[in-house]
Amino acid sequence: MTSERAKRFPLGLADLERKPRTSTAAPRAGSDERARARTNAAPREAGLLRADMPASHGLEKMGAPRMGAPNVALTGALALTSERVRERMVERLRTNGVLDARVLHAMSVVPRHMFVDPGLAAQAYEDAALPIGHQQTISKPSVVARMLELAAAGRELQRVLEIGTGCGYQAAVLSRMAGDVYSIERIKPLYERAKINLRPLRVPNIRLHYGDGRLGLPAAAPFDAIVIAAAGLDVPQALLEQLAIGGRLVAPVGAQSGQNQVLTLVERVSNSQWRESRLDRVFFVPLKSGVI
Repeated sequence: MTSERAKRFPLGLADLERKPRTSTAAPRAGSDERARARTNAAPREAGLLRADMPASHGLEKMGAPRMGAPNVALTGALALTSERVRERMVERLRTNGVLDARVLHAMSVVPRHMFVDPGLAAQAYEDAALPIGHQQTISKPSVVARMLELAAAGRELQRVLEIGTGCGYQAAVLSRMAGDVYSIERIKPLYERAKINLRPLRVPNIRLHYGDGRLGLPAAAPFDAIVIAAAGLDVPQALLEQLAIGGRLVAPVGAQSGQNQVLTLVERVSNSQWRESRLDRVFFVPLKSGVI
């Protein structure tokens, strides 16, 4: 039978500070030190953003892992190695022209290796797109940084919409830059995988939604920024309408075959006017309608 405490999601502060059970057995030599090391190592990859953000609009709120969920955070020397590798990745991004301190900081603390298949973890911090199944990919770190820097443009972001959750990595990075992140995924297994990937990080301000990204989320609009992680021949009008005045939308636009796709910035300047800028050549998976 599930206890009342196990039903609560996310866990409250009292759950995180439970005292260990007492035991009459004498501890083995070195056990206290090993226990302390495990306790201190576990939170290194956790704790993305605030824990007091309320859920809204009927979307699934990401929080602490359910009791009994596997702890996938790296510990010890391997965790330190991943931190150093992330620092080198961020240094490359800075060298290549990414200047927004919020983007660089967010990418320095979000563990990208936790969002790729274990067999590809060694490549997680290379500037490469990696397969995540279902003919989808996790974007290059340089592309993620470029899109988020364009979307933010030095502004304070309260509410952001992401189209194409994928494995959840970009949503995790966005969660370090915005008050609330709403993310839509149309492929059910990827939606479920993103929930699993995000849960150990205790990200309280991401709302995942399984649905058709081309329709957006009118109930949660308007958005300060919209980031589309798939390419269409144009930007859906529904998404343009959900952009706040002064908001920015970043999307790859072009043929779904990948030829001549261009990273495009759309700024809403009034109720009925948008300004478009065509920027970099990119290669993204196609933006499709419906759910599967």
